Amino acid sequence: MPIILGIDPGSRKTGFGVISSVSGKVEYIASGVIRMDNAHSLAERLKTIFSSVSDIINLHMPQEFAIENVFMAKSAGSALKLGQARGAAIVAAVHHDLPVSEYEARKVKQSVVGTGAADKLQVQHMVKSLLSLSMSPQEDAADALAVALCHANTQQHLIRTASARHFRRGRLV
Repeated sequence: MPIILGIDPGSRKTGFGVISSVSGKVEYIASGVIRMDNAHSLAERLKTIFSSVSDIINLHMPQEFAIENVFMAKSAGSALKLGQARGAAIVAAVHHDLPVSEYEARKVKQSVVGTGAADKLQVQHMVKSLLSLSMSPQEDAADALAVALCHANTQQHLIRTASARHFRRGRLV
């Protein structure tokens, strides 16, 4: 049963979501938000991201790691901080020998909601529905679960595509 850790990175709040995916069926395991104290330096916040993601990996033992790619931020400084937060999470995954997959925000939304222009409320609603949750997860946790769901959908599609290549007109090639 592959367990996937999805990350929605941020230098102040980093969302995480853990799901299992078996033969196209997904199941919720855990989610939450890693919050950094604004009073701490960027270096201390990056350390918090690294150690928290490492703790999540040690607790849930995922086999795969998926993270949202950097999008165009409001400023160059914001984009740099976001990139550093992503880096801290990715280093934690690589430190634990996990394969890392990266997804654009539009692809994540397309995969989960059906449109790359979906807003955060639509993502929360669909994550709640797809994972049969009793209530909507926090915004950043929902985004991280959406990243994990996108990865599960992408992997399932790749498996189906690879299987289809062995057949032509109903015959095994």
